[in-house]
Amino acid sequence: MEGAEPFFFPGNEIGCLLIHGFTGTPKEMRELGEFLADHGFTVKGVLLAGHGTSPLDMEKTSWQDWFESVLDGYRQLKGKTRKVFPIGLSLGAALALHLAAHHQVDGVLALSAPAFIKDPRLFFLPILKHLIRFVKKGPPDFLDPSVPPKHLDYPVYPTKSIEQLLKFLAHLRGELSLVKAPVLFIHSRTDKSVPPDNPIYLLQHVGSSEKSIVWIERSGHVITEDIARQEVFNACLDFIRRHSGPDLAELQPAP
Repeated sequence: MEGAEPFFFPGNEIGCLLIHGFTGTPKEMRELGEFLADHGFTVKGVLLAGHGTSPLDMEKTSWQDWFESVLDGYRQLKGKTRKVFPIGLSLGAALALHLAAHHQVDGVLALSAPAFIKDPRLFFLPILKHLIRFVKKGPPDFLDPSVPPKHLDYPVYPTKSIEQLLKFLAHLRGELSLVKAPVLFIHSRTDKSVPPDNPIYLLQHVGSSEKSIVWIERSGHVITEDIARQEVFNACLDFIRRHSGPDLAELQPAP
């Protein structure tokens, strides 16, 4: 898919690992990445396995494949920077927390983060996945009407991938206590895809001693592209600056 490519912006010794959402692409994280790069940080936007090409590719992948894409990006940044901050949207936020549970990171920014999916139809998913390969998406919940024509993602959900997402979230809930790095959840109160009880659950169960939520009052689910995106960008910047150690002006460029 044109425009779905991963991206890398070289900068200083502070690395930002940007992770897009379920059926999405790095494009939904790119403006945030450019914003952080403009403030001097080294930024890597990953493309998750099975994404950015065709839903036919995605249905062949597992959640472990998606995480391997994150791990590749993490290793690249770790080799170039002295601090790494994973910043994920939706599924990307869950993957960022999973990364923090098992690898050294200096802070997690979890945007529109899911903990569970409540839909009674999912009870029949083990059967439905053999009968229905793809589920058409409903209308997006963007409040900015200029965004939907530019948003780049799959128009359908592969049912096998939905099953993988559910398995992954169940796995994540069992390891949240292992997350010790500072965590900032950023979530819209009007998110129709991931209701606000999700970040509250995650906040209560992560093992971090420093954890908080920034609530966005007017936005859809993809808060990195919607009407309040600058508020989201500024919250990310403030969090990274507070956990970057020395004066940012003294940081050296990444090798």
